[in-house]
Amino acid sequence: MQKPLVGIIMGSQSDLKVMREAAVFLEEMKIPFELTVVSAHRTPKRMMDYATSAQSRGLKVIIAGAGGAAHLPGMVASLTSLPVIGVPIKSSNSIDGWDSVLSILQMPSGVPVATVALDGGKNAGILATQILATHNKLTARKLKHFKTSLQKIVDKSIREIEKKGWK
Repeated sequence: MQKPLVGIIMGSQSDLKVMREAAVFLEEMKIPFELTVVSAHRTPKRMMDYATSAQSRGLKVIIAGAGGAAHLPGMVASLTSLPVIGVPIKSSNSIDGWDSVLSILQMPSGVPVATVALDGGKNAGILATQILATHNKLTARKLKHFKTSLQKIVDKSIREIEKKGWK
C-alpha cells in the first residue's frame, strides 16, 4: 500500500458526505490519501499533532473541511507549510454556510488557505490533484484526460440543444 500523499480531514463525522467526494476523486486518479476526523475545537491536541507531523509522514497536500465557525483549515495552515485546501461545509449549526465560507476565506496575511465553494469536496480533490500534478507526469496526464472529458460532456450537450433548434 502506497503512503498517502493527501490528507483529508474534517471537523466531525457529519462532514463525511461532502468530504467523501474528495476521496472518490482521488481514488479515481489513483492518488493515495488518508481520511479522518480532526476537530479544531474538540480535539485541539490531535489537530496540532496531525498538522505538525503531516509533512514528515509524506503528505503533500491537506484538504480540511469544516462547518460553522470552520477554524480547522486555518489552524492547520498555521501549523504546516503544506498547501491546505479548505472546504466550507453547510452544517446544521451554520448560518446558511456563510459563516463557514468566511471563516476559511478570510485568512490573515501569511496563513493562506485555498478555499473551494461551499460543500465543494470534489473540487478540493481536483485542486489537490492539480497541485500534485505539477511534479508528477502520470498524474498530469490523468488530470488532462479528466479535463478533456468535461469538455466532451459540454460539447455533447451543445449538439443536443442545437439539434432541437434551441440556439
